[in-house]
Amino acid sequence: QVHLVESGGGLVQPGGSLTLSCAASGSIFSINDMKWHRQAPGKRSELVAGINSDFGTDYADSVKGRFTISRDNAKKMVYLQMNSLKPEDTAVYYCNAEIWVVGGTRWGDYWGQGTQVTVSS
Repeated sequence: QVHLVESGGGLVQPGGSLTLSCAASGSIFSINDMKWHRQAPGKRSELVAGINSDFGTDYADSVKGRFTISRDNAKKMVYLQMNSLKPEDTAVYYCNAEIWVVGGTRWGDYWGQGTQVTVSS
């Protein structure tokens, strides 16, 4: 069994910063791509940022220059540093990872439960 657990969400004023963390646990052999998605009320889910196993990164245009994704393979964690936050960044943020479990036969797609980020004065 594999679990992804996000933390670090909360209420922040416009212009502020937050760092989200996501910890993977369980019978994990290897982790490939790790991503952050978000979904605001009434809107479609959006891929915010991704980082591959070689630490290559990619960002949505809406967050480029403000958000930074990073990972710690030894700790099986992925982070999202969010700066210069705007009200439109308000959403539930979900961690997503491609994981090969011990004894598995293919990569599996795993998701966390989400953490709420609210940007408001």
